[in-house]
Amino acid sequence: MARRLAAGAELIGWWALLTGLWIVLIGPVDTLEWAVGAGAALLAAAAACGARRATERR
Repeated sequence: MARRLAAGAELIGWWALLTGLWIVLIGPVDTLEWAVGAGAALLAAAAACGARRATERR
């Protein structure tokens, strides 16, 4: 249970960081740009979590 909670917290942390970076770099953001950025950040966050877990198991 604790491992799943930690994995979820890591995913949310990456997502928040990447979404914030997207918002800062884009500048003035409308709703569609925010949604696209949040979706792209979620995919990138999942990839970052998977990459970290893959290197951790060695």
